[in-house]
Amino acid sequence: MKDQCSLCPRMCMADREVTTGYCGVKNTLRVARAALHFWEEPCISGEEGSGAVFFTGCNLRCVFCQNFQIARAEQGKEISVERLAEIFLELQEQKANNINLVTATHYVPQVVLALKLARKNGLKIPVVYNCGGYERVETLKMLEGLVDIYLPDFKYVDSERAKRYSRAENYPEVAKNALAEMVRQQPRAEFDERGMMKKGVIVRHLMLPGGIKDSKAVVKYLYETYGDSIYISLMNQYTPLPHVAEYPEIDRKLKKFEYDRLVDYAISLGVENGFIQEGETAEESFIPAFTNEGV
Repeated sequence: MKDQCSLCPRMCMADREVTTGYCGVKNTLRVARAALHFWEEPCISGEEGSGAVFFTGCNLRCVFCQNFQIARAEQGKEISVERLAEIFLELQEQKANNINLVTATHYVPQVVLALKLARKNGLKIPVVYNCGGYERVETLKMLEGLVDIYLPDFKYVDSERAKRYSRAENYPEVAKNALAEMVRQQPRAEFDERGMMKKGVIVRHLMLPGGIKDSKAVVKYLYETYGDSIYISLMNQYTPLPHVAEYPEIDRKLKKFEYDRLVDYAISLGVENGFIQEGETAEESFIPAFTNEGV
């Protein structure tokens, strides 16, 4: 019987030894960039940068994706598990504050092997699992003891918006279950003497134009469920790229008053452990070049 992929909630059951799954890739590891990254939350990037490894493919492929070249599997170099372990160690040598696994869901078995190999060979810095929040609990359990910091998105509470923009009507329920597992594994945040996170959960929410109602619902759910045991990162960096033109309601930048209303709402709820973005962040210059650097 052929291997049937069930790593993500799409449950596409593809035999990724011979064909691509919903994620757009086969089993072979593909990485589009491995370099120091300075645009994460302050306790992740710090001054030295986060050791970000951008994996090719995605199980969501949202219509507004800023990393669409890799989400659609248009960029990336095939590498071995051994090479991935070497990349982790090379980033550590470059003084990265952590290893930042960006959209690795569909490669979790290989990533587990690479992390174990890298740790055997001297990897000591924290490992961040940076994902879209659309995860299977069973897959997350494979990462227990290997991931120190979970950095998921929580994109929607509204299933209709999830269906329209991510083709994932079940996103809200899936994301809730996934986050519960992440918090179970890392229930308390820990920081070093420099203020860099060593363990914990940071949940990101990218506000979309015209989305104040759903964004408030996301923040309300997160805070009422987890309080200050997690950090909430509210992002205003939404950048409308040309391919979003067929969705006119989000084919614009976020207006300042929209984001300010969300921040004020979070404060009114009592959110203290949070991050906000100030100034002009919706720029294509914040989107890294996927040229196989460091791979």
